[in-house]
Amino acid sequence: MKRVYPREEVCIGCHLCEIACIVEHSASKDIIRAFKAEVPRPTARNLVEEEGPVSFSVSCRHCNDPPCVQSCISGAMVKDYQSGVVRHLEGKCMGCWSCIMACPYGAIRKNPVRKTVIKCDLCLERPIPACVEACPNRALIFEER
Repeated sequence: MKRVYPREEVCIGCHLCEIACIVEHSASKDIIRAFKAEVPRPTARNLVEEEGPVSFSVSCRHCNDPPCVQSCISGAMVKDYQSGVVRHLEGKCMGCWSCIMACPYGAIRKNPVRKTVIKCDLCLERPIPACVEACPNRALIFEER
């Protein structure tokens, strides 16, 4: 299965991956409307971590044996074994945050609008995730390893 992998050696911390994710998950799919008009503003499913000169984008790794799925008491985190994608079913989420604590990558975050979580969905309707396509330095790679 293809996954998004960060390359910290070429990431410049521009946050364009976050912006692309916000626009992709907006109702309008328009950068200006997504940031200026949509209420609440869509949330990026990835997060650029920065420590001095080192930066990289953190997003769900869609683990083969995902600890978030094992820890989810409501069944809101599920692994689609056909596609390999770990999905979050918002309607089932109780907001207990057990998946956040279980994720070894810190890739699952609290949804700032709802009492649920938010995580990468690999932009399944696109051939390449929006974050990967937007990265000017190819600091995000979408490949099978």
